[in-house]
Amino acid sequence: MIEILSPTELQRAEASGSFVAHVLRTLRAEAKTGTNLLEIDDHARRLIAEAGAVSCYVDYAPSFGRGPFGHYICTSVNDAVLHGLPHDYALQDGDLLTLDFAASVEGIVADAAVSFIVGEPASAGTSAEDARMIAATERALEAGIHAAQPGAKVGDISAAIGAVLGAAGYPINTEFGGHGVGSTMHQDPHISNTGRPGRGFRLRPGLLLAIEPWVMADTAELVTDADGWTLRSATGARTAHSEHTIAITDAGPKVLTA
Repeated sequence: MIEILSPTELQRAEASGSFVAHVLRTLRAEAKTGTNLLEIDDHARRLIAEAGAVSCYVDYAPSFGRGPFGHYICTSVNDAVLHGLPHDYALQDGDLLTLDFAASVEGIVADAAVSFIVGEPASAGTSAEDARMIAATERALEAGIHAAQPGAKVGDISAAIGAVLGAAGYPINTEFGGHGVGSTMHQDPHISNTGRPGRGFRLRPGLLLAIEPWVMADTAELVTDADGWTLRSATGARTAHSEHTIAITDAGPKVLTA
């Protein structure tokens, strides 16, 4: 399903995007050395309740997971990159943490993710590589957003993302990528993190897209934890993930989760 939102729905989408951005800013500021992942998850739950929003994750049960997810935010640490299931773990200095959060406000979903280093770097070399990898996903996200012009095609977004990640030397996994959002969290079109320009669905004003470049330092292969959800690099390499929800407008792409 691909939804094209009305102007009224797009106004509600802006509220959703602002809320998701607020939650990620709040939880990132609180993610310090010694913070437990379950504390982060519980604070996400409370922020959702206070805003009258609806979690996209707690009852989420897709075919690829061991659902329902049962938590309110994805917390992926170090070699975990996607769908990190919150568990009893206290963050340590130098951990590379990704927070991925989606929620619905007044019936419209926004989705975003951010990666960052917790506390003091574990070592200068590790810190520099982590920073380089995070920056590559952020640059790829910017490139993908810039390519998401009305009249362009999904392949143009994928090609822009892939060009940045490939130039930075990272292998690219195509199993999971960006996607449409609207009244539900995961919709068509799928947005691969690499591809050929000029192909796929033509972008129209009113379309909402979650664009999410992610990489693993030295592999494109994922493995799944025993929890049935958390996806990790097959080599144990560290990972990074950046994501925004955007609206396609007549004037160009508009970031809703900045």
